[in-house]
Amino acid sequence: MDKVKLEEFRQLLQGQMDDLLRGADKTVSDMTDEKTNFPDPTDRASLESDRNFELRIRDRERKLISKIREALDRIDAGEFGECEECGEEIGEARLKARPVTTLCIECKTEQERQEKIG
Repeated sequence: MDKVKLEEFRQLLQGQMDDLLRGADKTVSDMTDEKTNFPDPTDRASLESDRNFELRIRDRERKLISKIREALDRIDAGEFGECEECGEEIGEARLKARPVTTLCIECKTEQERQEKIG
């Protein structure tokens, strides 16, 4: 992959990571600033349910941040866009759709087929 494309993907990945980190910071500040007292148990339960849901989303985003960092490391190492299974180049359309991917569409399809069997 040429340097211009790699830089485009670097900027895309960095932008995604920056957005995710801003969202995480907002969640932390919202949860620590909130001093709401709900005497009604139903209101309290609703707040706790909302917080639990948001924390689950943030946990998924935390995992995505880790994958983004790994993709940025692959760019630095010159390995970005190579399938880690077969070594072939991953299609640009697939990388645009999911820039953190490490498998070409054929290997990913096979992996999913094996998961269904096993």
